[in-house]
Amino acid sequence: MPKIISANLNGIRSAAKKGFFEWMAKQDADFICVQELKAQAPDMTPEFLNPGGYHGHFHYAEKKGYSGTGVYSKIEPDRVVIGFGAPEFDAEGRYVRCDYGNLTVISVYCPSGSSGPERQEAKFRFMDLFLPHLQQLHAEGREVVICGDWNIAHKEIDLKNWKGNKKNSGFLPEEREWMTRIFDEVGFVDVHRGLDPREEQYTWWSNRGQAWAKNVGWRIDYHVATPGIAAKATTVAIYKEERFSDHAPLTIDYGAL
Repeated sequence: MPKIISANLNGIRSAAKKGFFEWMAKQDADFICVQELKAQAPDMTPEFLNPGGYHGHFHYAEKKGYSGTGVYSKIEPDRVVIGFGAPEFDAEGRYVRCDYGNLTVISVYCPSGSSGPERQEAKFRFMDLFLPHLQQLHAEGREVVICGDWNIAHKEIDLKNWKGNKKNSGFLPEEREWMTRIFDEVGFVDVHRGLDPREEQYTWWSNRGQAWAKNVGWRIDYHVATPGIAAKATTVAIYKEERFSDHAPLTIDYGAL
């Protein structure tokens, strides 16, 4: 029964100091997808590279202290692909694909557009390039789970203050429509929502104000999967007992493959 965790660490060194790897060791997950490493290869200690015997594969950003993604697995993958073939965004360390038999596990960190118009334009460019990539992935006929921080809340239920965020990055109509296309046209499944339709299931909270204390959050971390493996998913959990980051780890158990 594969157990898969997605966790935006907002800095692997920071998360390690807050106990992320101790927590991870207790989860007995088969795969852990991490985003926002904010580290380069020289910064990666043995604990970061192979915690508790896990095999780690990483995509580092060229810019120091920025972005970065990784996949940890109990078994060594048959194949590893770093980047999805878009030079602008591959330079930012946003994509790691690992293949295990007929299963593909991907860690992705989609750009944020919240720092200004320039980054929002980059986000739109990413979306234009990533959608055809997702179509190609789906057409491979493999079971695929894409975990990560997509930096988009799909529906009104997915953020606390949706009325006040209609014109803000992360909840723009174009971004939400793009997510809808991934599910309705390309054929991927939002696994979390299939298992848990409740309100207030957030995975990220702003560091401003009392967002965490008041649960004024956003659901921007997803497991996006092909229908076959999505249908086998049994349980979903957002871990909030400890804070390793401004995001909470999202864990989904998938039935026997």
